[in-house]
This record gives sequence, structure tokens and C-alpha cells, in this order.
Amino acid sequence: MTLGFTPFLPWSLLIALAVISVIVTAFALWRGMRGAWIRGLAALALLAALANPVLMQEDREQLSTIVPVIVDRSQSQQTPERIKMTDDALALLKERLSRFPQIEPRYVDAKEPVDTDAPSTRLFNALSAAVADVPPARIGAAIFLTDGQIHDIPGINQALGFDAPVHGLVTGKPDEFDRRIEVVRAPRFGIVNEEQQLVLRVVDDGKSPGGAATVTARINGDEIATLQATPGQDTPFSFKVPRAGNNVLEFSVAELPGEVTAANNRTVQLIDGIRQNMRVLLVSGEPHAGERAWRNLLKSDAAVDLVHFTILRPPEKQDGTPINELSLIAFPTRELFVDKINDFDLIIFDRYQHRNVLPILYYDYISDYVQNGGALLLAAGPEHAGEDSIALTPLNAILPAAPTGQMIEKPFYPRLSEEGQRHPVTRGLDGSDQEPPHWGRWFRSVDVEQPQGQTVMVGADNHPLLVLNRVGQGRVAMLLSDQGWLWARGFEGGGPHVSLYRRIAHWLMKEPALEEEALTARSSGRTLEITRQTLGDDPGSATIKFPSGRLETTRLTRAEPGLYRAEKHMDEIGLYEITNGGLSALVHVGAVDAPEFKAMISTTDTLKPLADKTKGIVTRVAAADGGVAIPTVLPIRGAVRINDPDRMAIRLTDETVLKGINSLPLFAGFAGLGVLLLAFASMWWREGR
Repeated sequence: MTLGFTPFLPWSLLIALAVISVIVTAFALWRGMRGAWIRGLAALALLAALANPVLMQEDREQLSTIVPVIVDRSQSQQTPERIKMTDDALALLKERLSRFPQIEPRYVDAKEPVDTDAPSTRLFNALSAAVADVPPARIGAAIFLTDGQIHDIPGINQALGFDAPVHGLVTGKPDEFDRRIEVVRAPRFGIVNEEQQLVLRVVDDGKSPGGAATVTARINGDEIATLQATPGQDTPFSFKVPRAGNNVLEFSVAELPGEVTAANNRTVQLIDGIRQNMRVLLVSGEPHAGERAWRNLLKSDAAVDLVHFTILRPPEKQDGTPINELSLIAFPTRELFVDKINDFDLIIFDRYQHRNVLPILYYDYISDYVQNGGALLLAAGPEHAGEDSIALTPLNAILPAAPTGQMIEKPFYPRLSEEGQRHPVTRGLDGSDQEPPHWGRWFRSVDVEQPQGQTVMVGADNHPLLVLNRVGQGRVAMLLSDQGWLWARGFEGGGPHVSLYRRIAHWLMKEPALEEEALTARSSGRTLEITRQTLGDDPGSATIKFPSGRLETTRLTRAEPGLYRAEKHMDEIGLYEITNGGLSALVHVGAVDAPEFKAMISTTDTLKPLADKTKGIVTRVAAADGGVAIPTVLPIRGAVRINDPDRMAIRLTDETVLKGINSLPLFAGFAGLGVLLLAFASMWWREGR
């Protein structure tokens, strides 16, 4: 209760009146005038009434004590055992805190930020956000329910922003161990079929079971090696990049009984394969207008080593000119088709016919070359329908279409077949989306019987024009017209001959991006992008296996004919496996070296220094009976001076909030009037005597 004043007159005027009253009263007393002291008291009573004294009493309410409870929901906490342990401990903690009405808990689920590629457990950021609107004096304690793997713990000498205990309730068990595998050093690029080397390491966190670890290595889904690695030591590994383009190198270590998680038992490394020089053998049967189109295309590519021979003087052409007078180079058939045939990535027969230049046995060598993984392109003209056609040699065993012996001589627009609209070799060719196609006409093609493989382009009356086929481990393509040079010369506006020829060549050499049936996945930040190529109908949904092991399906949406895509923002960081239609793809979302996966075992060591400094405790919630147990809650008035290992101290706040003020004017009403009347009546009574 306090005394205040709410004067009716300004204080300056009241002070002046008081001074005058004192002077007058003093003078009266000095002169010995009767009733001077009574007049002084009356003046004092009047001045007090004008000052309006008021008794005031504040009405205050005790504020609650804020206790933030930060629950770790990071990815390292997402094992089934830890999820259950966290939920059970949280329920028990809520029940304990609910017994104290003066304590106001604030529960915060702390997850990894969704806008980062390198996830980490940042519980103190969550704590700061939870108490940003709370005065430090109201914070009674901070409780962390976590596995102890926290990556933003402030230094021991850094200020927390409040003076209260920090407690840690740690999930997991004290004897945990976990095995993980990581790639220490690896090249980003590698030359195809040349040996590369990387370094990997198997790491045992916690109590290691000892012994060597068995590591399985796969590249593009095919197992290539099994090796033994000593945990904690670098293990070198040599391999060859099998193809150009994207290659996925996967390493997996066998899961051990009792380890925390198998989510980090696999890792991938992406390596781009580069062809040092693509060796192409181009054999033209005779000089013709289309020969230059093939030669110019191949010579313009710096990555192509071209060996080109044109048959200018076949054996049957004998005019008596001595050999030593001819300025021609002999065709080195044995060197090319026997000794060095496997050095070529692609063989092209351009309007070639059998004129006994190649022995019949050499066609068998070419057939074996294709069966064992080689590539053959046949660009055919009228010679393919004649009696010297190479389709009448042993090469017919690998050719996808046999000629009928007839030529189709009529103008036509090359068109994509229904299959060709979906095939990556011909899909989306410039001008193919119009009718008639926005390119020039051709005027002849070779008539063939029903072909094998895929007919991706058709000519006049829907006769096959471009046929692709797989033979053994190799591939064969047949372009059944020699009129492609018309596009190169710009006839009737030309056509996409460069794109078409290049795609054919790269498909023959097994470019991954041109595979008819393919499932690929890539990540951009936290976004997973899935691409499915198929010659069939809608492939349906893709199944995504998350790093935590859970499965989810996502619908693939048609983007173009034969091309389906899906895009999804992922809430987990790590290695994903996508499957669809018997195909699978691996992709790592987020940073490979994210702190969240560097250690998965639970620990009490990280929080203990801070808890000791603030008089808090750090304890595990796992009970001996398989359940959970947490310390009791101990509210304390005043500062916490000691830490009790069996109880979580919470400092109760002394903060209050003002609800209102009760005031009582002392000179208000009849009481004040009575005092004034008494003073003046006394003065008059004294005067009357």
C-alpha cells in the first residue's frame, strides 16, 4: 500500500499557499495572538484537502514459469526404437509437468531445415525461437529430449540468454554401435574402359565388433567386386568406367546384428564417363552424294577418330593400268577386320556391296564383333536390293531386315512411326510434330521384309525406313535410304540430319540417355526428379525407398511420348532407391557428408558440459525393464545452486503482472468534510473566547 496525491490545484500554487500559511502562523505565534495554532492547523487541513492524498494498493498476479521442451525429430532419431522411446518419454514428461500449475511448458518438435542440402540437428536454434517472446527471468529451465547428436551447442563460455538449468533426456542405449561406409576420395570424371581409383572407408561408431567388413561394389546396378575393408582405415579400390555419361558406383557394407541403423550402410558416387576418342570405321562402297554428309558429321566431332575408306576400284574393274601407276591406297582388309576390328566403337557400311573386296569369312568376324558388344550401322541404297547385297553374306545373321530385291521409287516425307515417336533416337526431332513433317522429301528407299527390332521411321506407304535392333551384346541400325544428303544440302528446307545421324551413332554406342527402357533419378537440393523412358504404355507409379526404409509410391506423369517424369520434395537426406517395371535407380538427396549421418549413436557427452555449468542434469531415458524413466521435477524458489542427479530442478519465477490499482482518497466524502468542519469550528470557538 502506498500514499499518493492527485492535487486539485497545481503544486506550485499549493506550495505558495503553504508558505504563506506558515509565515502567517509564525507571525501570529510570535505576537502571541490567541488561536494562532488552531488557525495554522485549519490552514494545514485545507491544504491537505486541496492536495487530495490517496491511499493506493496494486493488484498483481503471479506469472507462470516457462519451461521450453525441445524434442529432437531429426533423421538420426527416426529409427523405430528411438521414435517409440522419444514418444513414451515425452508423454511421461508431460504428465510430470502437468502436476505443477505454475509451470508452463512449451513443446517444440525440432526437425532439419527443409531449405538445406546438409541437414544437421540444430536444437538450440529451436530453443531460441521458442523463447524469443519470453523475458529471461521467466525461463525456469530448458529440457532437451534428444539422442545427444546436436550440432549447434554453444560454447561453454557463451551466454544462453537466460539463467536457468539445462537438462538433457537422452534416447538410445549406452552400448550402441553403428557401422557406416563413406567415400573418402573419388574422381568426378573417368575415361571409359580405363582404370580409375578411389578410396573408401568403413567406420564403426561406438563399441566396434572388430574384424574385417565385407564391402560389395556395384556399378550401374551390376556387381563388379567384393572386397574386405578394415574399419577405420582407408581402403583403395580400382575399377573401370564401363560407359560414357552418368555412371552410378554403389558401395554397401553388410548390416550387423544390433547396429543402430542400416540407412548409412550404403553410399554412392557419381562418375561421368568420357570417351577419350571414339573410333569409327566408315566404309563407303562407292563415291556418291551422301558420302560427304556422313564424313562431315563424323569429322566435325573432335571426340571421333575417323577411319574412312571409299572403294574406288573394285576387283572387277580391270583396265590394264599397272598397280604401281595408280595413286590409290590398297584397302587393308585384314588389318581392319581381323587384327584391329575390336578397336572400333562403330562400323558404318555406307552403300557398301559385296564385290569380293572382303573375303566371306570377314563377314563372320563382323558378326562376331557385333554379338560381343560392337555396333554396326548400314546406310543402304539401290545396291542393297541387288544381287551383290551384303544381306546375302553371313552378315544377314545380324541384320534386322532382309531386302525383297525391290526399290521404292516415289517421293515421300520421312515420318516417325508410332514407336519412333516414343523412341529416344527419334523422339522430338525438329519438324516431326507437324503434318506433313517440316522437312524436305526423299525419293527412294529399299523395300524390306517385316523387320525385327524397332522401326522408328517409315517412308512411302509406311514402309520401314530406319530400323534399330539389339543383337547379342551389340546393336545394329539400318537406314534404308541414301537420300539423307538432301537434308544436308537444304533441299526443300532440309531436315534434322545432324541430330538424327548423331543420335543413331550414340544409341549404337549405348549412350545411357538414349536407352529405350530406362529409369533415372537425380536430385536438385532436396528435390528428387525421376525420369522414365519406355516404348510401352503408361509405366504406372514408381516406388521410392527412403533412407529410413519406408516405402512410398509416386505417380509418373507423361511429359512427352515415351517419356514420364515425377518431381517430389523429400523430407529425408540420404540414399534413395527408385524402382519401376523391373528397373531401379539410386540417387543421393542432399550432401553426402551431412553432419546428421556422421554419427548415429546416442551420447550424453555433448550436453554434459553445459548442463554441469547451469546446474542441470543429463540422463538416459531407457529403463532397465525395457521401458522409459525420467527424473522427477523439483520446483525451486530462487537461484539453483546445486544439481541433483535424480531430479530436474526448475527455477520458479518471481515475475508478476499488474492487474489493477485500488485507490482510497483520504479527504473524499464525509470524512474529509468532517475534518475541515472540525478545524474551522475549533478556530471559531477559540475566537469566541
